[in-house]
Amino acid sequence: MSNVKSVFSIKDLENLSGIKAHTIRIWEKRYNVLEPMRTETNIRLYDLSNLQKLLNITLLHRHGYKISAISKLSKERIPELVNEIVTDKTFKNQAISSFKLAMMNFDQTLFMTTYSKLLAEKSFSEVFYDVFLPLINEIGLLWQTDTISPSHEHFITYLIKQKILSETEKQQVSAPLVTDRVYVLYLPVNEIHELGLMFINYEILSRGYHTIYLGSNIPTFCLKDLKRYFDNITYISYMTVEPNKSEINSYVTEIDNTILNDTAEFWAIGRATHFIDMSLHSKKITRFTLIKELVDNL
Repeated sequence: MSNVKSVFSIKDLENLSGIKAHTIRIWEKRYNVLEPMRTETNIRLYDLSNLQKLLNITLLHRHGYKISAISKLSKERIPELVNEIVTDKTFKNQAISSFKLAMMNFDQTLFMTTYSKLLAEKSFSEVFYDVFLPLINEIGLLWQTDTISPSHEHFITYLIKQKILSETEKQQVSAPLVTDRVYVLYLPVNEIHELGLMFINYEILSRGYHTIYLGSNIPTFCLKDLKRYFDNITYISYMTVEPNKSEINSYVTEIDNTILNDTAEFWAIGRATHFIDMSLHSKKITRFTLIKELVDNL
């Protein structure tokens, strides 16, 4: 039996397209742009073709086309027109829509095709910053509103991880150009959100620096081992949910007191780092809000 989500509520459409449910109802009633199914209690339900059509209509509308004009276009003409008007600005929005459709239908082929088109026009870093990051942020909101299930999130995240690993491997072929400092990347115990850290590793490698990637669920004592082999270390940790709000300052203090020395420093990034009270810690601790901010600080 297929578990692919193929029927959506109007609230799902609002979350996926960014168009208010009230506006969707108006477009539907006045211009007949969508063809919903109805339950016995007269609740609107929409299939994947309706979702795809709405995403295309949304792009055209944001590009200046009036709904009254879009409604007169044939079913085949709408996606053709979308492809014709895609510019550098709209290319990103169209790619994100395609990735969302791929996620909703567990469609690996659509993901790969969309990614290949992006990579033909942009560098991998541009794809990540311009498309993958906004997509990941949207996915978080879609998950919180029950528009998607955890399986959708894991599916699309795994495919993005594949691409990061592929690009990282290309960088690892060459020896580091800068060897006077090593960057050790890891996630704390019970932290599993690894994608951002993986991309930071790629970015540092691509700039010719030496990295050691430890991955997820690393206890503090494991970090001490690196001090036996390297003199100048920058530890980088991505904290999304762990350590939690009540423990994070104690964790950073432990890092400061037991891991760092005159030649070592600690960089923290991620949602959980908002709860770090920087006044409690030494200048060897640096907090970053954005990945690009961290990378530019190399």
